[in-house]
Amino acid sequence: MNENKPGDSQNLACVFCRKNDDCPNKYGEKKTNEKWNLTVHYYCLLMSSGIWQRGKEEEGVYGFLIEDIRKEVNRASKLKCCICKKNGASIGCVAPRCKRSYHFPCGLQRECIFQFTGNFASFCWNHRPVQITSNNYKDSLTCTICLEFIQPIPSYNILRSPCCKNAWFHRDCLQVQAINAGVFFFRCTICNNSDIFQKEMLRMGIHIPEKDASWELEENAYQDLLQHHERCDVRRCRCKEGRDYNAPDSKWEIKLCQCCGSSGTHLACSSLQSWEQNWECLECRGIIYNSGEFRKAKKHVLPSSNNVGITDCLLEESSPKLPRQSPGSQSKDLLRQGSKFRRNVSTLLIELGFQIKKKTKRLYINKANIWNSALDGFRNKNFNPLYAIEVAYVIENDNFGSEQPGSKQEFLSLLMQHLENSSLFEGSLSKNLSLNSQALKENLYYEAGRMLAISLVHGGPSPGFFSKTLFNCLVYGPENTQPILDDVSDFDVAQIIIRINTTTTVADLKSVVNECSNYLEFIGCLRLITSLSDKYMLAKDILVYHVIQRVQEPFESFKQGLKALGVLEKIQAYPEAFCSILCHKPDSLSAKVLSDLFTVHTLPDVKALGFWNSYLQAVEDGKSTTTMEDILIFATGCNSIPPAGFKPTPSIECLHMDFPVGNKCNNSLAIPITNTYKEFQENMDFAIRNTLRLEKEENSPYIGH
Repeated sequence: MNENKPGDSQNLACVFCRKNDDCPNKYGEKKTNEKWNLTVHYYCLLMSSGIWQRGKEEEGVYGFLIEDIRKEVNRASKLKCCICKKNGASIGCVAPRCKRSYHFPCGLQRECIFQFTGNFASFCWNHRPVQITSNNYKDSLTCTICLEFIQPIPSYNILRSPCCKNAWFHRDCLQVQAINAGVFFFRCTICNNSDIFQKEMLRMGIHIPEKDASWELEENAYQDLLQHHERCDVRRCRCKEGRDYNAPDSKWEIKLCQCCGSSGTHLACSSLQSWEQNWECLECRGIIYNSGEFRKAKKHVLPSSNNVGITDCLLEESSPKLPRQSPGSQSKDLLRQGSKFRRNVSTLLIELGFQIKKKTKRLYINKANIWNSALDGFRNKNFNPLYAIEVAYVIENDNFGSEQPGSKQEFLSLLMQHLENSSLFEGSLSKNLSLNSQALKENLYYEAGRMLAISLVHGGPSPGFFSKTLFNCLVYGPENTQPILDDVSDFDVAQIIIRINTTTTVADLKSVVNECSNYLEFIGCLRLITSLSDKYMLAKDILVYHVIQRVQEPFESFKQGLKALGVLEKIQAYPEAFCSILCHKPDSLSAKVLSDLFTVHTLPDVKALGFWNSYLQAVEDGKSTTTMEDILIFATGCNSIPPAGFKPTPSIECLHMDFPVGNKCNNSLAIPITNTYKEFQENMDFAIRNTLRLEKEENSPYIGH
């Protein structure tokens, strides 16, 4: 084995394998701690059997403390590699009764498999996992990455895609692609599946780094895409400053074609009243309206104006004649458009999460006063929503100033539950903004919108309590939204609207209007009644005032807060995707969902895992005092799966103990190994039920706002 040569970093040998090779694709990044004169290969360190990451990422080497590394080196020095016969074999096969130990490079040479997930298990050549295929291929196929011919027989060097039966790869090709693509872009080259594909590749020893793709990290890689078109291309430009003149927030602001983005117009040159209105260039308009699928109007109808002159009509070629639409039908058409470009909300939130920096900001949260402590943390001058969030739970009036690590996702879940039940919103299940003058004065509507945006991007739960009216106001604007009677939470106002709608004669209608004249005059809806049909317009005016106009100031403040981290922009770009998490509660958990959610991170006890699956089924069937949500809260602090998923992934392990233990910071659940299923269920029920009851009692001193 090579020895260290001080002063030459290229020749410093890894303390585990004693090799000085610097090959990141093969051995991981080579890193030297100059202070302690210690060099390691990342994979050698990661796969060593007797060491755990006890520090933060910036401590020691990759979060492994120096003293732990030295202890592991000392332990390994007493073990002989079964391949090269030299000491320092820090990696052992995890198969029961297998005593083989080896260096990482020796293991690669002997075709051992190292799993870069869970407990980072290692398997020798006799016990390594294998792929099984029922298909017999007579002809050679190509590796779908390098396109060279390979014999389609599963082996150490030849791997098969779990989702596409004709997709085969060289192991080396897969590993290079995984390192370049990272966890967010590594997927099957044929069908683009990521979940099933990544799970199988991790099982077969492919390292998928948790980082962005290498092409995303190149400086100025997408610089050309940032240069967008800025020119008025209509046939007759009215701007005296010329076609290239662009004055934001004025009638001379340039609006790009919503379809191609390569043609533009001044707002005034195409008689657009606001920048929010959609516009298509002549070429795209012809394509859209000549295709069979787009016969209906897709743009907001322009407000009628008496000030449009004859020359204005000649500024742009006329659109095909379309029937005037109500705001409701406009919203439906826009949602229908969205379905053409539907994207998964989880993917959208993960993309927004890319902007989160590694720098962390700790929030000190009192669970008994979740709102005020969260408000203090978010309003702190050092808080930045772009920083990763750490949570520490504190107890109010604790003279010792003690704190304990908290779960970020549990904190965000509790915060969203409080927000849903706060005085900022009104309604039973589907909620609209309320009018709270004190909250408005304290700028709490803005803070609520900001908290909601931060929660979504940082892995919080689905809010699920927005009314469709509130959602449509955010996406399409209040002027294009028509509220319904269910949006009215005030009983007296709802009764007035019902009485107006149920009148059958003009006399009855006038009688109701006279009785409510003071209220109608106050809200600006008092009108002269000439026919029975006036009742529909009157009821509509009351609805619009009470649900939309009355809370205009809170709405604008809430909307500004929701712009944090680009969330509102994404909501408006993909309304159908976000409607599923803002207006609807998550689906109920099932035994299969929970079973698939938790990964086994240690060598499982088959009997205990069988009890676990039986227990989940019993809970789903109502044969237990706990619920699926109770189990998830016990392990993660959340009663549903967040739209962006859990981080880290929930895990399960079987331990010799009496009762289960949930670790919400790591999303892990340790289940007991028992002799009988009855004992297993009783212990699980007792621990989960009483733990959640005690937590609820501790959090009961709930201070609202």
